[in-house]
Amino acid sequence: MKEVVLSESVHNFYSRFGKRIADIMASIILLLLFAPLLLLFSILALLLSGRPIFFRQIRSGINNTSFLIWKFRTMQPIMDESSSHQYEWGNGVPKDFSFVKPIDQEVTKIGKIYRKYSIDEFPQLWNVLKGDMSFVGPRPEMVEITSHYSEEQKKRLRVKPGITGYAQINGRSEISHGQKMELDRYYVENCSLALDIKIIARTILLVIRGKGAY
Repeated sequence: MKEVVLSESVHNFYSRFGKRIADIMASIILLLLFAPLLLLFSILALLLSGRPIFFRQIRSGINNTSFLIWKFRTMQPIMDESSSHQYEWGNGVPKDFSFVKPIDQEVTKIGKIYRKYSIDEFPQLWNVLKGDMSFVGPRPEMVEITSHYSEEQKKRLRVKPGITGYAQINGRSEISHGQKMELDRYYVENCSLALDIKIIARTILLVIRGKGAY
């Protein structure tokens, strides 16, 4: 019994305090180390794709609080993107739902490279430092989708969204919404330092291989 209590105590401490401390330290270090690369990627995006360099969008965070996510822009800008993502679901998001980009919006040439190797996610280090996100957690979803979540689906919002997550190492963009939900709920219920390390390690391998990107 004592071993179980100790295990739960360690788990709770990591979830509430250790994870945030690690996020702050790692994001500061990486922002400093990657500053030259962030500048280079910004210049390349500007020269090859024009303005705006960054893509910003309101996403759903922990406990369904909204925040502004930052990414390198990888698609041709359109006048009103929100109008392209209107859904009418009555009983939660369908399990077979798969996100489809607007038909009038194309990925830029440099954007394809940034997406394949997850370079477009680098600016989210700022979101991690601010506390909007964590390095590991369910990917932050658009509010147009989370507004339709069922009570069961809302469970994935109990932790901070992450730059990478359990769903990302088990299919990335190749899985349906229902599969993503199951994987994200598993993470929420089993969050631990060991699991986070495993996810980060596998993410690095997947990014190097460029597998599952779109």
